[in-house]
Order: sequence, then C-alpha cells, then structure tokens
Amino acid sequence: MTTAGDGVPVDGPAEVLDCLGQRCPLPVIALAKRLPALPVGAVVRVLADDPAAANDIPAWCRMKSQEYLGSPEPSAFDVRRVN
Repeated sequence: MTTAGDGVPVDGPAEVLDCLGQRCPLPVIALAKRLPALPVGAVVRVLADDPAAANDIPAWCRMKSQEYLGSPEPSAFDVRRVN
C-alpha cells in the first residue's frame, strides 16, 4: 500500500461509511461495528456532518486504541485499525 507522508493511503480508504444526516452516537456506533471486520492497517473514512463527530470519533479512537488520522475534508474522518 502506498502512503503519503502522513501515513494515509494515497489510493484512499479501504472503506467509506456514509453517516451523513445521522446524529451522535450513530456514526461512532457504525465505526465500532465495521472496524473489527477490516484487516489491521485498513483505513476507514467516516462521513458525518453532526458537529459532535469532530470530538466523538477522535475520542473513541483514543479509548479503543485505534489511530485517528484526521479530517481530510469537511465532514470526513479517517481512522486506521491498529488492533
């Protein structure tokens, strides 16, 4: 897998979860359900326009020891499966 300097795959995330229009905590629940099914190292992009997602997704990553890669565009949050 080719990565940019920040470790995000150049060819994009392995999967995109479209949670647009969903309110907290639904985007985090969708991420928590889907991430374990992906291989370690895979990146998931969560699309979420609920303002709480900007805090909730990084916080969930810290609690679950997953890697929050940042927000590459508005309403998009990249997470790498670590374990």
